[in-house]
Amino acid sequence: MKTFHIENRRYLGSKAKLIDFIHQVVEENCKEITSVADIFAGTGNVAWSFNDEKTKVIVNDILTSNNYSYQAWFGSEPFSQKKIEDLISLYNSMNPTKENYFSENFSGTYFSRENCLKIGFIRDDIDTRFNSGEINKREKAILITSLIYAMDHIANTVGHYDAYRLNGDLSAKLMLDSLDLPSDGVNDNNEIFCEDANQLVRHLKADLVYIDPPYNSRQYCDSYHLLENVADWKKQPVYGVAKKAKRTKEVKSLYCTQKAPIVFDDLIQNIDAKYILVSYNNMGTKGAGRSQAKISDQDIICSLSKRGKVLIFSTEFNQFNAGKTHIMNHQERLFLCITGKKDASAVEDDTHPVGYVKSPLNYTGGKYRLLLQLLTHFDASKTTFVDLFGGGFNVGANVPQKEIIYCDKQDAVTRLIRLIDTTSYYKLLQGIENTIKHYHLSDTTMNGYSYYGCESSSGVGSYNKPYYAKLREAYNQEKSSEKKDLLFLTLTFYSFNNQIRFNSDGEDNMPVGKRDFNSCARKNLLRFSSRIKEKNIRFFSCDFEKILPLLDDSCFVYCDPPYYLAEAAYNEKDGWTLDDEKRLLSFLVQLNEKGIRFALSNVIEHRGKRHPLLVDWVTENHFNLNYVKSDYSNASYHKKNRDTASVEVLITN
Repeated sequence: MKTFHIENRRYLGSKAKLIDFIHQVVEENCKEITSVADIFAGTGNVAWSFNDEKTKVIVNDILTSNNYSYQAWFGSEPFSQKKIEDLISLYNSMNPTKENYFSENFSGTYFSRENCLKIGFIRDDIDTRFNSGEINKREKAILITSLIYAMDHIANTVGHYDAYRLNGDLSAKLMLDSLDLPSDGVNDNNEIFCEDANQLVRHLKADLVYIDPPYNSRQYCDSYHLLENVADWKKQPVYGVAKKAKRTKEVKSLYCTQKAPIVFDDLIQNIDAKYILVSYNNMGTKGAGRSQAKISDQDIICSLSKRGKVLIFSTEFNQFNAGKTHIMNHQERLFLCITGKKDASAVEDDTHPVGYVKSPLNYTGGKYRLLLQLLTHFDASKTTFVDLFGGGFNVGANVPQKEIIYCDKQDAVTRLIRLIDTTSYYKLLQGIENTIKHYHLSDTTMNGYSYYGCESSSGVGSYNKPYYAKLREAYNQEKSSEKKDLLFLTLTFYSFNNQIRFNSDGEDNMPVGKRDFNSCARKNLLRFSSRIKEKNIRFFSCDFEKILPLLDDSCFVYCDPPYYLAEAAYNEKDGWTLDDEKRLLSFLVQLNEKGIRFALSNVIEHRGKRHPLLVDWVTENHFNLNYVKSDYSNASYHKKNRDTASVEVLITN
């Protein structure tokens, strides 16, 4: 007798063509997998690919039609193959003529009247035989599954049952086939559920939980209402052109609504697993409105990041869709969360000012730790914030204004902030991880420190040193700005204190650091990337004076120039001269005369030196001198002489 396989069915979002990709990701990144839960299993293709004698499979879907299929494919109850084949042969030979529920409601729509008579008869007969004890629960499930697959094969639809084709071809004959099943099942420990996934995970445990939730507003209970009707066989009244029966609230998924990100986060936080693997495509706002994804990459990454390290993998994929739309550059992504992975350096998260994000670029003298003190002196009523010496952009990223002007004379740094702003976090992460692999740099979040012959206290600098040197050389020689910017971003995560320094030839010359692209760095990049994408930023790489024509009294200008008294990587070899200091002070006087509010960060005393020029300037112009309690944990001058006061100030007009 002819047989069919589990994947021989049309289904929205089916992952049948992605099985190899999924297994490659799991095999290369997950260890000791003895149980797999597929909690939005659909047809069950992915779960079936893990179904062997060594692996327990837990399979779940909220639709009854899919649940019957799971009982057939994954069940362990013994069944008679001969009995199944005899009944299928009987059903295929019959041509019933008596009207039934199905023929009265569906003739001439999705199926011909002849096929509807047959479908109704078969479904009634299956229940009769089950109720009399002639067939057991699994045999019933096998026969219903055979019927559903046969119906789906000839249905007058475009692949789902939201509508049928007018004047479509109804000539195909309904013919049932046998399932290609092992006679004794595969794993007696398999578990089958028909529950809301968010409730199920609260009492479920598995090594790997695979998640493939609905992507958009199309409710599966609507798309497959007819097959649900046949599976339930409650013979409900149907209505409308599509002949839908009433669907209960319980089978409507919140993943198809605007609540999807909240529901998804609740799901992730309640999963008990070593690995969480999420499948989600990159439709975003592509295609028709109903096809647009309800959960963003940012939502997925944020939720998974609360549980552990997140890795992202992608492959080109044109999924089954019911319309004629062809989406270019359509990718299916796998987001793998390795739960419970912690990094020693991640404790820095505890010192983050609440609500603020930290730049992944660690400039000496960066103002992240001073944000609470600085922002109280800024004029939040101004519509545009000007970060005149933008650098790592810690300040501009955290102000309330949405309109931002970012300026920095160092073109490489400006391009780096623009790269983070204009590139999705997913793409940045993928590019950084590919660079790490290419140059054989360490990944302690994945492998820990002992893997590289190092300890957390000493870091991975000794391991990374030769590979870092090759990466730095590649960056300095790269001509393509796009490639160069990504190399530079990766380089900063492995440099000493994540700092940036260039020699007189414009080449990066920072030595290797003790940390790598660890979980703390990933979270910082994620938060920072997300925050600056909320803003409308105009980027300028030029001397600060050239910005003057862009400014008016709707702007608030913040200046954090290199400190003339300080010694730091950005101020070596006369990087900021006395003449530059005088030009800036004159520039700020011009702003004041134009009625433009500003704030200037600086020091009036450092390592025994005073800045009389700055003090006199403040006095002469009647500006406000606000003292700031500074804390630069990465400032070498501060560490060398802790007993010498450095008087930090914020000057406002």
